[in-house]
Amino acid sequence: MNKKPFSGFPARAEVTPIPNLFFTAVMPKIDGVAELKTILHVFWLLSRRRGYPQFVTYNELLSDPILMSGIGGGAKPKDEVLRLALEQAVQHGTMLHLRLDRDGQPEDAYFISSETAKEAINKIQQGEFPQLVLAPRKGEGVEPVPPSDIFSLYEQNIGMLTPMIAEELQEAEKLYPVEWIESAFKEAVALNKRSWKYITRILERWAVEGKDDGKSGRDFKKADDRDKYTRQIYGHMVKR
Repeated sequence: MNKKPFSGFPARAEVTPIPNLFFTAVMPKIDGVAELKTILHVFWLLSRRRGYPQFVTYNELLSDPILMSGIGGGAKPKDEVLRLALEQAVQHGTMLHLRLDRDGQPEDAYFISSETAKEAINKIQQGEFPQLVLAPRKGEGVEPVPPSDIFSLYEQNIGMLTPMIAEELQEAEKLYPVEWIESAFKEAVALNKRSWKYITRILERWAVEGKDDGKSGRDFKKADDRDKYTRQIYGHMVKR
């Protein structure tokens, strides 16, 4: 059945702002119509919103008749099509995903990837928005932390990971026992000192003075290696 063609945009139609980078850096990577429609729809929804932080939820999108009428019609159920479209957008770096707790129920929140969104997610993770609580992972407590993943420790307890911080975390993981790193994160969180600089100071102190568990720490190779690491990685942050 032929649909009536669109008659054209009126002279004074409202517009939705979309960064030029979307057309030059994002669209060439998108190979699915559902992903493209979902991203554009989220741009449109957020442009009509006020307040901070700005995001949309999976359930909100799933119940949106305009979006869902445009991405359905295939063999897959519409909810699966939407979920896949959002996952692809996150994988391509166009959108950011955060799992929130809404009255005891997990809620998937999605942000258009930007510096503003990253800053908002960082603040949510640090508890600066009491109404927005991170949802615990299945079988875990309020502060879910995989025991051997230093990146997850950082993201769950401090905030968004940057390439520079990732490099520092990898270097620290080579120097200090996993148990020390986990304990240092827990101590920093308990004292509400959620910063990597504070955690490195804890680890450096334990490396020099020893930890109260009686262990002297991992084999640090040579003392001068540890000093070299500290000067190169943390010299700009830690006063000696």
